Amino acid sequence: MQPAPAPPGPAALDGTTVGALIASGAAWLQAAGVAFGHGTTNAHDEAAWLVLWRLGLPLDSPTGDTPDSIINQAVTPADKALTALLFEERIASRKPAAYLTREAWLAGVAFYIDERAIVPRSFIAELVADASIDPWLSERTRQVLDLCTGNGSLACLAAMAWPEVDVTGADLSSDALAVARINVEKHGLQERVRLVQSDGLAACPGPWDLILCNPPYVNAHSMARLPPEYRAEPVMALAGGADGMDFIRRLLHDAPRCMSEDAVLVLEIGNERAHFEAAFPQLPVFWLPTSAGSDQVLLVTRDALLATPLER
Repeated sequence: MQPAPAPPGPAALDGTTVGALIASGAAWLQAAGVAFGHGTTNAHDEAAWLVLWRLGLPLDSPTGDTPDSIINQAVTPADKALTALLFEERIASRKPAAYLTREAWLAGVAFYIDERAIVPRSFIAELVADASIDPWLSERTRQVLDLCTGNGSLACLAAMAWPEVDVTGADLSSDALAVARINVEKHGLQERVRLVQSDGLAACPGPWDLILCNPPYVNAHSMARLPPEYRAEPVMALAGGADGMDFIRRLLHDAPRCMSEDAVLVLEIGNERAHFEAAFPQLPVFWLPTSAGSDQVLLVTRDALLATPLER
């Protein structure tokens, strides 16, 4: 399926104020049928992101109906034209906005991103930031692995949340690790976060006290139906085989030998809970509530993995 052509001309972005550009931009995105899910979930929020970024305004600028709102701030014709070009590129290329702005936000923290890595959006970030994982940790928790680290955002967030731990970010993709290195340096975490190229746990023997993992888990049927925005991302970061569980089967089989005695694994599976439970019907896990519900992220202990026979 080819991306739809962009509607003609900058005139599709109407108005001379920030608010007018956001409103007309949202209508333009909606009419073009672009897909969201890479930092925003709707046309208005995506339009606000693009307008504010292009105008060099803080992304948390108030744009509602409040006294401090910037919606009535005037926009010059030159800035309007530049903003229109950004919308045109978003619509014509069908790339996620984060790839165009080279910036993605996770748990309120800005990270660099480009086409070499998947756009960060893991719900595990919420659990790290709001301390939901903390009750499962102990005073002996020191070694944390972020497996399938992508652009390194979860590894950086873990280092920020737990100053006493050392974090390793691992990924099979050397391209993704190059992006992760940018973010480790951007946030000054070179002494706390190391990056390793690894096929699963092959180069990460541990022992780990905590493993975070947002793996490729999209099943084959869903992969075939993904919008162009998702197909713009590295396939290896998404495709999980027929039922989405290929990488996860190997991970759960191999993990116990790489985990310390009281270690836990926090695993994101997105919308694949049915496939997960079909693949691992005897495995006791804890489902962790996130903003997307209680079926996106699970926690499993080393003891549970050891007690449940799992095929690789």
